[in-house]
Amino acid sequence: MSLLDDFLIRAALAGIGVALAAAPMGCFVVWRRMAYFGDATAHAAILGVALALALDIPVFGGAVAVALVMALTVSTLSGRGYSMDTLLGVLAHSALAFGLVAVSFLTDVRIDLMAYLFGDILAVGHADLAVIWSGALLVLVLLAWRWQALLTATLNPDLAYAGGLDPRREQLILTLALALVVAVAIKVVGVLLIAAMLLIPAAVARPFVRTPEQMAIGASVSAVISVLGGLALSLEYDTPAGPSIVCVAAALFVLSSLFRGIGQRA
Repeated sequence: MSLLDDFLIRAALAGIGVALAAAPMGCFVVWRRMAYFGDATAHAAILGVALALALDIPVFGGAVAVALVMALTVSTLSGRGYSMDTLLGVLAHSALAFGLVAVSFLTDVRIDLMAYLFGDILAVGHADLAVIWSGALLVLVLLAWRWQALLTATLNPDLAYAGGLDPRREQLILTLALALVVAVAIKVVGVLLIAAMLLIPAAVARPFVRTPEQMAIGASVSAVISVLGGLALSLEYDTPAGPSIVCVAAALFVLSSLFRGIGQRA
């Protein structure tokens, strides 16, 4: 009997894969103040799921394609006189609504909508595990390859221009990475909780670090602890696994905030 035949081992490995991909991406989301951007991209993924099922193509491919289209649309329209928060609000909720309506037309396909909205990490199979880790490794390779350029473009666009970098190109690379993270995270935490896994671990790590690299590592550690703690909570109290993971992440954020408050008063 293979170790991967244990559903809990598969769930833990899937969660760790998502955590390692989402955490460093979440740092860029925090640094660039892109919280709503991540939310809009995640909400769009449910439309990708519906289209993938309707066209009989892999769900991962449909989710990546629609998330990428959403992210590119936001990037394109943001510089054309639209208020960013208004634009993201319109696109995020519209995409989610169109996705839910599209799912209702799939009468010949059995679909557990709650699993896509809130995740179903305990039902992850061998094929899902392969997709999650392939996507996660691709995100990590992409970030490692462009780390310094992405960091420079994020912290100081003028310096990036002076160094021969194009901040808009780096934005597109981040957009691609974000779409991949959203696609691999759907099975684990669902589209409604992906933004939490992007933001909370990065926010947890922030008070404890001095460099961007330390923050990415700290966020990854926090995300992995959240996954394992959430699975343990779900197993012990029979709670939904995806929301339980986010609850543990939120508890870590509270502890992190208390530590920051004590440190500032000391």
